[in-house]
Amino acid sequence: MLIQRATLLDGGVVDIRAEDRIIAVEPRLETQPGEQVYDAGGGTVIAGLHDHHVHLRSAAAALTSVRVGPADVHTRTDLARVLAAADVGDDGWVRAVGYHEAVAGPLDRVALDDVSPPVPVRVQHRSGVLWTLNSAGLARVGLADHPDGRLRSSDHTWSDTLQRNESGLADVSARLTAYGVTGVTDATPDLEVGDVVKLLDAHRRGELRQRVHCLAPGKRILHDTDLDLAGLTEWIAQRHADDAPVAVHCVTAAQLVVTLAALRAAGRHPHDRIEHAAVVPDDSIADMVDVGVTVVTQPNFVAERGDQYLIDVPAAEHQELWRVASLLAAKVPVALSTDMPFGNDDPWKAMRAAVFRTTAGGAVLGADERVAPRDALTMFFGAADAPTVPRRIAPGQPGDLCVLSAKPDEVLGELDAGLVAATIIAGTVVT
Repeated sequence: MLIQRATLLDGGVVDIRAEDRIIAVEPRLETQPGEQVYDAGGGTVIAGLHDHHVHLRSAAAALTSVRVGPADVHTRTDLARVLAAADVGDDGWVRAVGYHEAVAGPLDRVALDDVSPPVPVRVQHRSGVLWTLNSAGLARVGLADHPDGRLRSSDHTWSDTLQRNESGLADVSARLTAYGVTGVTDATPDLEVGDVVKLLDAHRRGELRQRVHCLAPGKRILHDTDLDLAGLTEWIAQRHADDAPVAVHCVTAAQLVVTLAALRAAGRHPHDRIEHAAVVPDDSIADMVDVGVTVVTQPNFVAERGDQYLIDVPAAEHQELWRVASLLAAKVPVALSTDMPFGNDDPWKAMRAAVFRTTAGGAVLGADERVAPRDALTMFFGAADAPTVPRRIAPGQPGDLCVLSAKPDEVLGELDAGLVAATIIAGTVVT
């Protein structure tokens, strides 16, 4: 296709010819026979956004789940009302997501039995790593005698008994194309080969328009209750021996410290990643530099959960949360992502959070971690295999582009998904 009158971020106005790759970028290109033409009208054209950490199947399932997070449910009575009104899925379950203890305190089978209807109910913590099942749900998965009903998401002994939701990817994809997202990295840790093949097939069929990359089997989630330095080091060393990188989920300081120690002991791989880095103590930054790891983080949680952090996290530790600017200043490679569906799926909101660091209540959390708008935007330009190397509008680069309806100054001033006029994947307009 040919995109005419495209303004680049540096202000230059060009025509762009794109197929699977960009063929030519010139001040003026003649239309070729049979070529699709899109007139950008002077609007800004950027590399299509790549969301570097998402969970596609969970996002599809979340579309038909009831939300029970602090923004949606405020009291125990509220929780009972919402669960009672929820539709029971075709699989016989009520599926709820986004729970946090701020809603109605710690949740276990007894507490959930108290507020749930007499059908199988499972409630996912907003961290994504834990589910709580009521007694009817525990009986359904063969765990009627389980003491507290709190089950890890990564535990296949119960999750494999659930009916897989194979629908909803087209709806997820449509939302992403509306944001200008042309590629995603799925960070689900326990994907089997068959699961990865299904996602790739969904892309080939056009159900999932975005290009898809998966971190599994190189992704691992850590839990503070069973941190195993020796085991983690051995796993990393085995991956490196096969010339394969690792991606380690770190949302606490303890997880980060153990991961950095394991990476130091196992040796470097240039594509190793730390996912989230939700808490980074000052003295861990030098260790990150030392092991040469890339951080993929989600500053959108400052906007989405910041008011709760202000309550739960001691003030002296606020500067450790969801760092961006201090990592960049130390030359730690950083890419941004949303953690959809555990975070809002709009990458432009994540950019604004990185720029302003403002909570929903209007407080500024981590002012020193703010970055410039252009930096926030650029951190969504990386490729799946090189998340911190921005793709460019140049011949040979992927033909994945986002056309915006405004000039560069307005784009950078607003960082708003409402400016997306067209999303182009492999030289084809998909929205």
